[in-house]
Amino acid sequence: MAAKKDEQPQAAVRPQEYAAGTGWQVGQSAPEDAFRALDAGGTGAPVGPVVAVHPGGYARQIVSKGALVTEGVRRELDAAESDEG
Repeated sequence: MAAKKDEQPQAAVRPQEYAAGTGWQVGQSAPEDAFRALDAGGTGAPVGPVVAVHPGGYARQIVSKGALVTEGVRRELDAAESDEG
């Protein structure tokens, strides 16, 4: 079937061509590094707030700047916020 002269072909948009926004929501690129200190008393439990620079001693990096924020990263950030009270 031939296209009518008035019709414009529709362009296909590929979402993967566009970078995700920057922020802390799932699917976005992390705006900075995120670390959380670990209990030095031997339990290894996360303690304290999430910080952008390694706090020294024992710590866990939650996500690197520019990396994709996954559901697991978001859970860790939410857990840190709820621990702070």
